[in-house]
Amino acid sequence: MVLQESGEMYLETIYILSQKSPFVRSIDVAEYMGFSKPSVSRGMGLLKQGGYLTVDENGYLHLTPEGTNVAAKIYQRHTVIRDMLIHLGVDETTAAQDACRIEHVISDTSFQAICRHAGKGAGKPDA
Repeated sequence: MVLQESGEMYLETIYILSQKSPFVRSIDVAEYMGFSKPSVSRGMGLLKQGGYLTVDENGYLHLTPEGTNVAAKIYQRHTVIRDMLIHLGVDETTAAQDACRIEHVISDTSFQAICRHAGKGAGKPDA
């Protein structure tokens, strides 16, 4: 399954929320993203179908290893690009918004070059 930008955003949101609490529900994702519950439910169903997510008997969302890998990659891209833009003098709000758009379209090659330039390793999660 090829993920669309929205799927990547959902995975990244679950990843971020799960860093704060192991108990993440669809409603938490909807509130965090400002999306409707039906939209998020549909997205969660697609991610579950694609093998990126499981839902336990209590309705809590859990990223699979593949889901975690994708989410960590997107989140790292976001933070590195956001921090680089801030370092270049872009205000935090604009930097975060721009990073959110760039993180989904930048190639691995370009991102690795940015990481090398910024001294962030080779573009590996947690580098």
